[in-house]
Amino acid sequence: MLKDFVKATPPEEEELKQQLKAAQTELAAFQTKIKEAKLPVMVIFEGWGAAGKGSIIGKVIKNIDPRFFRVKTMAAPTPEEKRYPFLYRYLLEIPEAGKFTFFDAYWMEEVTSALMTGELSEDEYKKRIRSINTTERSLTDNGYLVMKFFFQISKKEQKKRLDALQEDKNTRWRVSKGDLHQNSLYDKYLDVFDQYLSDTNRSSAPWYIIDAKNKKWAELQVLQFLNQGIDTALKNHSLAAPILQNTFPLKPIPKLADVSLKDKTLTEEEYDAELDRLHKELSDLHNELYRKKIPVVIAYEGWDAAGKGGNIKRITSALDPRGYQVQPIASPEPHEKARHFLWRFWTRLPKDGHIAIFDRTWYGRVMVERLEGFCSENDWQRAYNEINEFEKELADWGAVVIKFWVQIDNQTQLERFTDRQNTPEKQWKITDEDWRNREKWDQYEEAINEMLQKTNTAFAPWHILESNDKKYARIKALKIVVKALKKACKEK
Repeated sequence: MLKDFVKATPPEEEELKQQLKAAQTELAAFQTKIKEAKLPVMVIFEGWGAAGKGSIIGKVIKNIDPRFFRVKTMAAPTPEEKRYPFLYRYLLEIPEAGKFTFFDAYWMEEVTSALMTGELSEDEYKKRIRSINTTERSLTDNGYLVMKFFFQISKKEQKKRLDALQEDKNTRWRVSKGDLHQNSLYDKYLDVFDQYLSDTNRSSAPWYIIDAKNKKWAELQVLQFLNQGIDTALKNHSLAAPILQNTFPLKPIPKLADVSLKDKTLTEEEYDAELDRLHKELSDLHNELYRKKIPVVIAYEGWDAAGKGGNIKRITSALDPRGYQVQPIASPEPHEKARHFLWRFWTRLPKDGHIAIFDRTWYGRVMVERLEGFCSENDWQRAYNEINEFEKELADWGAVVIKFWVQIDNQTQLERFTDRQNTPEKQWKITDEDWRNREKWDQYEEAINEMLQKTNTAFAPWHILESNDKKYARIKALKIVVKALKKACKEK
């Protein structure tokens, strides 16, 4: 893209000033429409060192109410940030609906720098490109406007600017070793930048190359492209996104009606003996996980009163409390609802070597939100693929992903609901919403079956826990966790 870039001729000085003022006024008017439409806008500035990204950001944001934007500079990842998936620190910063976030560099800089220094192999580079394209597409499918600008200057112009900055003691600090290295290897960086831009240029999130030699002209180009993008996004904001074909290999899994709950029981003696044995194994494995820095994500879904809480407790009681966290998932808070539906789960991921246990999960999108009308049909139909992509990112990061569906029959749920309602110390566990959901048992079962069929991947399979007998389900869950962690530790 950069090598084929043809510079447009900037208008004459007076015309440039008039167009610039008109573009600034247009952006100022758009911010109210963005707020009303709840359109989240990501504006990403990438480019050569000393190309003027920072100064242009400063000029663009002057046209926007400070309450509706943030500016975020993404520096090199810290050792702590490197303990999370590559996408983690970037997705934490996505804007709320109706607001802007301006990024002074995003993931391009980290990827291209790592490629230049040899930290990334070609295969690892390709994997990151897939992650970036998938994530940007998921953001735009969920209503985000992603505007990406690359500031282009020649080697000669970059050298001239770097020299000028170094000559002034007040600006010398702005020139890094990386900038000087970039200029000395300009042609090699040009090849890498060009490849990256070509690899990540998609119609849903295209690149705009900015001729940055003239700063006013660069500002006008950014404003015109940004205004054009906002105008198009506002006109298409309510349109449904395409439902993508699943490309992940799926494993067969029985429908809930075909899962036998008979004879899935344990005596008290069998339960106690197995519980003690499995706890000892799991405790030892937790230490090994930490040493080998293997992250673990355990996800629990199931019928109300199926025994998720007790099941989780039997797992955590074998773990070092410093190395795990249980994440109880309720209805999203306003600031969570204003972002991509997976954002609140990205923010709760464990560091490598740690365990995160989710008591209810991202699958609410295709169950509760689907059946209660909290999202559109297009939203929940897209979610199967988006969830598979999310879990693939976790698996590629090296995480062990274990998903449990805790299964009971309709009669057992009724008996447990009734017991909770009639037992004072248990009444806090039962709500009117539980009874309302019970009336939709058949609808939920249909949605659950579809969820299991469409998201039972090899890298993140479902395990059904027969829980009419809670002791049986607890031991089965422990066996599955121990087996999965043993396998991961052996392979590490």
